[in-house]
Amino acid sequence: MKLPFYFFFFLLALQFTACDHRSDAQKIVDASIEAHGGENFAGSQIEFDFRDKHYTIHKTPSAFEYIREFSDSTGTVKDVLNNAGFVRTVNGVKIDTLTEERIGAFSRSVNSVAYFAFLPYGLNDDAAVKTFLGETEIKGKKYNMVKVTFAQQGGGEHFEDEFLYWFGTEDSLMEYMAYSYHTDGGGLRMREVSGKSEVGGIIFQNYLNLKPADEKIPVEMMQELYLAGKLEVLSEINLENITVQPLPN
Repeated sequence: MKLPFYFFFFLLALQFTACDHRSDAQKIVDASIEAHGGENFAGSQIEFDFRDKHYTIHKTPSAFEYIREFSDSTGTVKDVLNNAGFVRTVNGVKIDTLTEERIGAFSRSVNSVAYFAFLPYGLNDDAAVKTFLGETEIKGKKYNMVKVTFAQQGGGEHFEDEFLYWFGTEDSLMEYMAYSYHTDGGGLRMREVSGKSEVGGIIFQNYLNLKPADEKIPVEMMQELYLAGKLEVLSEINLENITVQPLPN
């Protein structure tokens, strides 16, 4: 008996499905990265202004370079953080007198802005450990919750931090996040998307930065406090003058 041609397409699709060994959390994150810009993240140089500082970002699965530029009383400052480490120049002259403490503080500051601006792309870093926590609902919209922690090996100074992300079940967009951090005195925050813009095929988001009265509670309690109106607006996270320049292949 000759089988219809579409039967072979069915078998092929079944084979691909059977070979997909990704966890539920990984599938959710992969879908969100695609929804926010996919390959455009790694194939572009991104620039924006944030709080009177100019950032230039390029990140691929194997390499990254984050540049922050601004002017202060010392002159024109340029910070460069990449796979080789951190370098600060002032008026074009490298500063060799920075202590390890200052290098760490500057590196964390640059990395933090770049990390949040590039979300959800960075969630596939090798050190990221992703766990699906189930489905939930916020303001009538359904979300998949994924918790992200970091392995100590390769997780950097932030390996003890914990992150929660809310991804729309239908559109895969990441519209809420919460995180606990231990550096610089530690704390607990939640971010709510306050605006979106699409530039160069990438969705960039602004946020309201929220905090609870008690910053020692588990990060998993943040949604409950948010829905109860018990989080204080601490600041606004707004990216301005965004440009996306495709890199040559």
